[in-house]
Amino acid sequence: MAYLETEGSRRVYFEHYSGQGRPIVLVHGWCANARCWDTVAPALRANGNEVVLIDLRTCGRSDNDFDDASIDALGSDVVALCTRLGLRSPVINGWSLGGAVAVDAVAKLGAGAGGLVLTGGATPRYTSTSDWPHGGTTEDVEGVLAGLAADRATTLKGVADAVCAKPVSPEVVAWMWGMFCEMGPGGDASLRDLAGIDQRKALGSLALPVLFLHGDQDGFVPFSGAQAAAELCVDATLVPFPGCGHAPFLEDRETYLAELTAFLAR
Repeated sequence: MAYLETEGSRRVYFEHYSGQGRPIVLVHGWCANARCWDTVAPALRANGNEVVLIDLRTCGRSDNDFDDASIDALGSDVVALCTRLGLRSPVINGWSLGGAVAVDAVAKLGAGAGGLVLTGGATPRYTSTSDWPHGGTTEDVEGVLAGLAADRATTLKGVADAVCAKPVSPEVVAWMWGMFCEMGPGGDASLRDLAGIDQRKALGSLALPVLFLHGDQDGFVPFSGAQAAAELCVDATLVPFPGCGHAPFLEDRETYLAELTAFLAR
């Protein structure tokens, strides 16, 4: 197993698969881990791409006892990993909270990044404001965090149940729930940070292609938010997934892979 040391001696887990095609870094969502991409990464490898997977701080096989689990810290880890591996013009693909991490990382990489993919990306804002009428409220987020403090397993089961709008098997839901339960309580801080950040300026300043892959029935990040986010970008393509919820790569895998690999070939 491979690890990136950061914040002193603490470690972030990653996987690196070689390939002659464009590098892509897959960044999971809140409380998930790299295993969420297990129906995506093999197809990208078969497509010839260089593929990198990461377990964000406090998730999966990474250490749990980080002092800082902010979006800024998570994005910096992605940048450090790209630098360590010598990735050339990587595309960063972030799911859900991972979308905010991906925006942070791409902004820091600057001209060193090759593209950005937002899969149900929780960016540029996860919560609504007077000038961003998309998403829930910070009070909603605090309610989830209170539920985690009182009954972590049941709260995370509710999250897993709500991910997909299209029917998926009970085994898929159980698989997601298991991943979610692997996140240490320190990861709750990532969600709290997400509720307060605003990446509109960062997203609008990106001089690279951005692909939005978004379910039109997403119950976590409204499709209207993806539409508004795409309008902020200089070069954006928004692909709606009819009837899909928050995980189009699970709910309509074939279409998802076709759109993603076409973008990587640009």
